[in-house]
Amino acid sequence: MGFDEMAARIWIFSVAVALFLSFSSAQDLQIVNAERRIDLSSHIVKAFLTLKVENIGKDPAADMLLAFPPTQIKHLSMVQAMAITGKKKKKTYLPLDVKPTEQPDAPNDTGYFLVSFATPLTLGETVTLEVLYILTHSLEPFPSEIAQSESQLVYYRDSAVILSPYHIKQQTTFFKTPSARVESFTSVDPANRAGKEIKYGPYEDRASYSYAPVIVHFENNSPFAVVEELVREIEISHWGSLQITENYRLTHGGARHKGVFSRVDYQSRRSISGSSSFNALLAVLPPKSELEFEPRYPLFGGWRATFIIGYRVPLEDYLFEAPDGRRYLNFTFGCPLVETIVNKLTIKVVLPEGSKDPSAVLPFTVNQDLQVKYSYLDIVGRTVVVLQKDNVVPTHNVPFQVYYTFKPIYMLAEPFMLVSAFFFVFVASLAYVHIDLNIVKK
Repeated sequence: MGFDEMAARIWIFSVAVALFLSFSSAQDLQIVNAERRIDLSSHIVKAFLTLKVENIGKDPAADMLLAFPPTQIKHLSMVQAMAITGKKKKKTYLPLDVKPTEQPDAPNDTGYFLVSFATPLTLGETVTLEVLYILTHSLEPFPSEIAQSESQLVYYRDSAVILSPYHIKQQTTFFKTPSARVESFTSVDPANRAGKEIKYGPYEDRASYSYAPVIVHFENNSPFAVVEELVREIEISHWGSLQITENYRLTHGGARHKGVFSRVDYQSRRSISGSSSFNALLAVLPPKSELEFEPRYPLFGGWRATFIIGYRVPLEDYLFEAPDGRRYLNFTFGCPLVETIVNKLTIKVVLPEGSKDPSAVLPFTVNQDLQVKYSYLDIVGRTVVVLQKDNVVPTHNVPFQVYYTFKPIYMLAEPFMLVSAFFFVFVASLAYVHIDLNIVKK
């Protein structure tokens, strides 16, 4: 018995104990039907859940739990949920509040997110939810090292059934791979594969915390572009522009390259030689510009590159005045590079000197801090709002706002200093020309 199989059996035994434990919400709800579609076409794993939830308890239910195994919770980048009303073309989607939570009797470090319903469910009432969750660094290259001419194969580990604290009456799971080349996949009857799709189920009447570990071994040559650290500095100038400077530390997060690199083979047989590498990146810059650029050399697994992107945009498109008189910056969070994971993102918003009471508004949790930066002609320094978040994916590229108060009189500080400096030089020059410094009179 291998280590992974033994660990999986221990985990199954642990969650079996949870069958004797129940939360109050788990007693009140059941999932009538569940469909899960997991997209493995890139190195960012996207899972789409459609859940029909029914209240079978006497009391109204205001929320429900989403459960994740510990192997996924540490790679979880984002969880979103929406309630669906209407049918077909008349469907409407209502975003719901989702936040991480803890349960005292969670089996084997299971992680939870709490989804709050728009209105509490009464006895017999149902609601249909669509849940999106995104996983990063969840594809394991195997083999871990490949030559230039080899394709990249990866493992993905999950469960054939959905881990949930609720009883699920019927469920089906689909895995979508980037190509039809699938080396192997765990069979949990009924299971079948057709082209790029692997189907598990339908499964009937699965108890809470059911788990059936599966491994899919398949080809994935999509660019594994990972930014180890990105620092974006946005400097506000009330004289008419925003200056953006972005510092990147980029790496290829796929199977490490082994052997020598042949540029001749790479140029002549691009589709075969270095199929898992990438030699170009696309950045979507504001307002709707696209920048495609190439590093000095193609990136293979484990290779790194550092670079800086800088640009300037008009202030009037991003700086506005709130009804209460405060000014606010409206800009896009995240990383401009397409289909890229950012391990650590830091955004620094440099406010004009004299700004007071800064505050940031974002649709998700980030670490916030304040710093002071000194530039030319500064007296007291400029306030810097620092926003930091780990495990960032393209779904995080949403607008955020930074509010602050500013008195227009402060705009005259730098011109006054310049005029004063020129006036001082002018007076000093006049004094030097007209003052006689000779000791003896002529």
